[in-house]
Amino acid sequence: MKKGLIALSPLFVFITFYLLTSIVAGDFYKIPITVAFMVSSIYAIIICGGKPLKQRIDTYSRGAATEQMMLMIWIFVLAGAFAHSAKAMGSIDATVNLTLALLPPQMILAGMFLAACFVSISIGTSVGTIAALVPIAAGVADETGINVAMMTAIIVGGSFFGDNLSFISDTTIMATQTQGCRLSDKFRVNAFIVFPAALMVLIGYLFMGSGVSAPQQIQHVEWVKVIPYLLVLTTAIFGMNVMAVLTLGIVLTGVIGMLTGSFDIYGWFGSMGEGILSMGELIIVTMMAGGMLELIRQQGGIDFIIRQLTKHVSNKRGAELSIAALVSFVDICTANNTVAILTVGDISKRIGDRYGVNNKKCASILDTFSCTIQGLIPYGAQMLIAAGLASLNPVSILPYLYYPFVLGIVALLSILLRYPRRYS
Repeated sequence: MKKGLIALSPLFVFITFYLLTSIVAGDFYKIPITVAFMVSSIYAIIICGGKPLKQRIDTYSRGAATEQMMLMIWIFVLAGAFAHSAKAMGSIDATVNLTLALLPPQMILAGMFLAACFVSISIGTSVGTIAALVPIAAGVADETGINVAMMTAIIVGGSFFGDNLSFISDTTIMATQTQGCRLSDKFRVNAFIVFPAALMVLIGYLFMGSGVSAPQQIQHVEWVKVIPYLLVLTTAIFGMNVMAVLTLGIVLTGVIGMLTGSFDIYGWFGSMGEGILSMGELIIVTMMAGGMLELIRQQGGIDFIIRQLTKHVSNKRGAELSIAALVSFVDICTANNTVAILTVGDISKRIGDRYGVNNKKCASILDTFSCTIQGLIPYGAQMLIAAGLASLNPVSILPYLYYPFVLGIVALLSILLRYPRRYS
């Protein structure tokens, strides 16, 4: 028990240090999240006893530079380069003007949420959806006077609709593979949970949007400058790799920008460089989180959580709750919903089989709760990239994440109330 709590303590140090210092300062922008991760990372290395210092640092470095971490960093680099080059050539302004021209003011919040839901279910990735839509959402917020953090949160929330439901989402594939059920079966169970949550949030955005006033004057839409975003969304929807999509977008912004006189080739290079540098804090946080969480895993922190949550299970409802708690805690510790499902997938299958949990419901629980937690942790890749693109502190987005909150409540009620009955 003591060893397990010690293994998890770096996570508690991070949360406590960041919250306490921010509360004392009275401002969550006062304390850089990088400093909180640096303190908790140093602490994690210190408490990882019984090993030489070099070995502990090597373990930390391995966690910081896994294949998944490096892939995520490359996406951050490309997303930053695309966002800034698109902004420099006027693509974001043109797309914002088009959005304002097409959507009536009272539909802007609901419209952005629907766009995020549609794009994410089409491309199966929350990160790709956020990279494509957050710059547009932030621009719309500036034009309409809507809180930028709330508009960013709308996109983050909608991005998890597809991450949780899409047939090509890695979390969906992982959940169904570990539980031995078909994608279509898991989709049917998930639909009973996800669609009511999304509908409630959509109705909420319709009411909230009733007070939004239109900009006094909508600028003329320069259609040629909208092409990069249209192409990025179209190619992503047709299944192109997110890195290839962003690279194509970067090239297109350069070509159109130079043809329209928005910048010359050096201006293009400069805008890309600024975009990459703007992702610096995001990249550092990602690597430090990966290193710290690897030390937690090596010290047995995740195994400790699994043992504690499963030792009191006695019936089907308890089994489902333990599976939900398992994947939620592991996602908090790994900051990666796919890795969380992979980590607990096998033991969840054994728990489910032992207590008669429908494997389709089990797959739905794994995917839904991992996406809920992933959408709420401020150090998750999705929150970090959204904050980076919108120039916000990730914590400032948290209060407006209505969809992940509602999804989590509906998912919990589905366990407690045995819903949907056919699969419970």
